[in-house]
Amino acid sequence: MFQARLMNLHSNRNIFQVQPIRCKIPFFVLLLVSCIFLTKNSHAQMQGLMNRVTGAANGGGGGGGRSGGGGSDSLQFEKRKFSDDSVNVRFRYLDTARFSGFDSTIDDYFKRVPLKADLIYLGNNGTATRPILFSPLRGPGWDAGFHALDVYSFNIAETKFMNTTKPYTQLGFLVGSKAEQNLDVVHTQNATPDLNFVIHYRLINAPGAFNSQNTNHNNIRFNSDFSSKNKRYHAFLILMSNALQSSENGGITDEKFLVNPNGAYNDRFNIPTNLASALYTTRNFFNVKLYTGNRYTDKQILLRQQYDFGKKDSIVTDSTVVKYFLPRIRFEHTIHQLNYNYKYLDIQADDASTFYKNNYGLAAVPNEISYSQQWKLLKNDFSIIQFPDPKNPLQFFKAGLTYINLSSDTGSLNNSFINLVAHGEYRNRTKNKKWDMLLSGELYPAGRDAGNYMAQAKLQTDLGKKVGFFELGFKNINRSPSYLYTYKNIFPLVKKTDFNDENVTSIDASLFFQPIKARLTFNYFLVSNYTYFTDFNKIAQSSPIFNFVRIGIEKEFSLSKHWKWRVEAYLQSVAGSAPIHLPWFYTRNRIAYEANPFRNLFIATGLEVRYYTNYYADGYSPVHGQFFYQSKQKISILPEATGYMNFRIRSFTAFIRVENLNTATTQYGFGFKNSNLAAPLYAMPGMVFRLGVFWNFVN
Repeated sequence: MFQARLMNLHSNRNIFQVQPIRCKIPFFVLLLVSCIFLTKNSHAQMQGLMNRVTGAANGGGGGGGRSGGGGSDSLQFEKRKFSDDSVNVRFRYLDTARFSGFDSTIDDYFKRVPLKADLIYLGNNGTATRPILFSPLRGPGWDAGFHALDVYSFNIAETKFMNTTKPYTQLGFLVGSKAEQNLDVVHTQNATPDLNFVIHYRLINAPGAFNSQNTNHNNIRFNSDFSSKNKRYHAFLILMSNALQSSENGGITDEKFLVNPNGAYNDRFNIPTNLASALYTTRNFFNVKLYTGNRYTDKQILLRQQYDFGKKDSIVTDSTVVKYFLPRIRFEHTIHQLNYNYKYLDIQADDASTFYKNNYGLAAVPNEISYSQQWKLLKNDFSIIQFPDPKNPLQFFKAGLTYINLSSDTGSLNNSFINLVAHGEYRNRTKNKKWDMLLSGELYPAGRDAGNYMAQAKLQTDLGKKVGFFELGFKNINRSPSYLYTYKNIFPLVKKTDFNDENVTSIDASLFFQPIKARLTFNYFLVSNYTYFTDFNKIAQSSPIFNFVRIGIEKEFSLSKHWKWRVEAYLQSVAGSAPIHLPWFYTRNRIAYEANPFRNLFIATGLEVRYYTNYYADGYSPVHGQFFYQSKQKISILPEATGYMNFRIRSFTAFIRVENLNTATTQYGFGFKNSNLAAPLYAMPGMVFRLGVFWNFVN
């Protein structure tokens, strides 16, 4: 995925030199949960110059990977220091050669957590999500169709390959109301100057305010990259596992219970729900057994190997000779194994027989319901990459062929498929960094999804300091509807006709206007054969072509020397007959006092307000983990208000938040009970307190 990261250029970032606290505790104690094994300490003689050279030589090829940022928001030093209390850590993604640095700003809490501000979720951290801003699936080929928990997963595209002068650990821990806790630990070190490994573990555990709303997500990822001494051979390895578990309650039985003189309902846990009687329900965060809900797991192994042909070269600096290799032709092989398991379970289904009969058409409801899909995919890709200018690894041509084998096991329904994918790419970021362009495409000439394709083009240019940066993108995708929508499977579904391939064309433009520090965006979508849920268990396809337009602005205002007002605002509208309901206006505002009162202390404290206009919010089907189109109940909300205080002292950062202040009411006595609805019958909690701390260590 090609991404410009223009925000690095206009956000008001604090530039600082990090001096992480030296920790005498062995790093494997901190990372016991992720089973870290020790390797020898990194070599102190690894120079920053070597990082730049090997980064340039080892990257290059890739399917339109991320464009690196770096600069003012990184953990890099302007001068190299190799004392015990200094470290230089940089990272890059699998499909880019450009190194970036970690974001150290403290103005936005959502940069540190998986759940983002522009998502609607079902009232508890870790529950199903959907975007406020229109975002159709835009990937060709096979897709299972379960995406409500995607935001909480690790993925291949966002895997960070790092390079560090010393063993380095990031520790993040967040606690919140109702025993919510999040743990995030990253450790990286170089075993040798040419071999680095990274281990990342994340836990999200949130019992929630309502009955049967608890979530328990575990993610772990190990990745490593290696370069041979002659810089011709490179290898990248990723081992990844996601286990996402979200209990389901089918929503509350009556929204009137949210503001009710009955004192028992002051505790939201006591409000009756459509699923999951209180027999097995608990708020004990140590009890993570699933009784009613969804459990999605995936395990992935990716190994990429590259071998380069080109010429040797070197740089002499400070009486040191650094040798490196300039590739002209690169041969690349990638093997990628993926295992998926999607399961819905209810061990007390007979207690909710009316809900299942009315919404899913079940004639008889057994004591226990269990629906699942298991998938295995094996991808083999061979590609050739050619570098016209060996000194510019960000200019290349790439062509390749991928063979994909798919098989499913759903008990009595077993399927096997193959797909063949031809792909090509041209990428060029000019040496003067004024132009960055991408042309790429994929075509499925044979297999289950024959006829699927993707074509995209992106251009970014520097318009100068008096103007800013401009980015323009085009993408057209023809894709098979998700497997859940189209093929016979064990989940209870109703569809009337076969579906055609979906087609999505998008045009995206953004301008960062330097003089006023504002970013303007424009997004246009042209969609046909849009496939969607119309009810708890019914699927349909809208054949007519429709248009969707969105414009947005992100702007920072300086109210005074230390007071800032950050605005994000979007207008969006659908033209034509389309089964889409979204707010026509969405905005997020932060008014805060931001200062550096002492040498090592940075503060950002203020009020955050999020608001979107009234609309027919999608309903939610717990069995399928899908949001569905409905036109019966319109949702209106009060502006969501959060008070926060964030601060950083050297390598220690803390976020303190009091959320949902808008729920305060004096009806039937003062309390935080006036909850907004995320979807029909799904309410947000009352006031929520969260404290998050993040610490960087040199081990």
